Amino acid sequence: MSKHSNDRIPFVDLAKQFSLIENDVMPAIRSVAEEAAFIRGPALTDFEERFADLHNIKHAIGVASGTDALSISVRTLEIGPGDEVVTVPNTWISTAFAISHAGATPVFVEINPDTHQMDPAALEKALTPRTKAVIPVHLFGHPAPMSDIGPICQRRGIKIVEDVAQAPLAREQGRLAGTLGDMACFSFYPSKNLGAYGDGGLILTDNDDLAATALRFSNYGQNGTIMSGVHDTVGYNSRLDSLQAAILLRKLPYLREWTEARRRAAARYDELLEPLPVKCPAAAPGAEPVYHLYVVQIDNRDACHAYLRENGVMAQLHYPIPLHLQKCYRNLGYKEGDLPISEGVNRRILSLPIYPEITDEQIKRVVDVLARFIESGP
Repeated sequence: MSKHSNDRIPFVDLAKQFSLIENDVMPAIRSVAEEAAFIRGPALTDFEERFADLHNIKHAIGVASGTDALSISVRTLEIGPGDEVVTVPNTWISTAFAISHAGATPVFVEINPDTHQMDPAALEKALTPRTKAVIPVHLFGHPAPMSDIGPICQRRGIKIVEDVAQAPLAREQGRLAGTLGDMACFSFYPSKNLGAYGDGGLILTDNDDLAATALRFSNYGQNGTIMSGVHDTVGYNSRLDSLQAAILLRKLPYLREWTEARRRAAARYDELLEPLPVKCPAAAPGAEPVYHLYVVQIDNRDACHAYLRENGVMAQLHYPIPLHLQKCYRNLGYKEGDLPISEGVNRRILSLPIYPEITDEQIKRVVDVLARFIESGP
């Protein structure tokens, strides 16, 4: 049993966060219940408007999950069989599933080993006449290099769907993630930087036609937001429910404060880890990460992961198997060694606990346990 079994450092601490904002959140929950406005109620409209205003984008469509946001966006762009969509292999599988569910083919390209973001040069080499869209992932809270990716796609008429699940308020060259493509997809999974108390997602776009189509897909293929019973297309039942929207509406004003707290925690990790043979996460020039995850690279990663957890530090792995090597994508023909940079980084990365409420004492303890592992040798 861990010597810290009664005082573990969680990977995230949602219970602590709730205790700090309970007086804001509980009245919002009660209000939705009292109004019985559970689906497409005023809380959803208010949240969509606030979130769109935050990004200076015209349209926000709340949906049931970040996965649905991606799937609906791909469908909205009329991507289907015979089309290719380029993305990265070091992301949660929802990014690729959205492509596959539309009948299109995911194409995986290499990453920058320091920032974990899509390599624009690798993207350009992977483009073919069948490439219909690119899904850059703002992974771990670091923005993808959109100032390079954007022009590559624009020259060829290729659409961009940003996966912003891990990076609300991240900026690249001063521009907010979620405002840099044709459509942008957010996740409000509970552990995200802005998390609901269940699943939730949202689509942003400035394009009126894309917004109308995405809304129609999310609401059973119906025109408008009511239950008209007239279905123009085969759609989904994918709506951000009013309860989750009300919670997110109350949490949204805290997002900047929580983001700065994450940045302070990351800077403290950087400082304390500097003497150790650990590669800390890098920030590209002009990038302003929001540190959804604090991901280091270390030798003997699996042994280190086990040691940390045995000693009360609930570190995690993101993600154990890159997507091009997953069993479900064997039909694509990838094999080990095809994407050596992504595969090499994948074997070394380890996610340390980080969340807005983490204390300096907790960060020191994480680093102390990590240092003991390193000192113990191979």
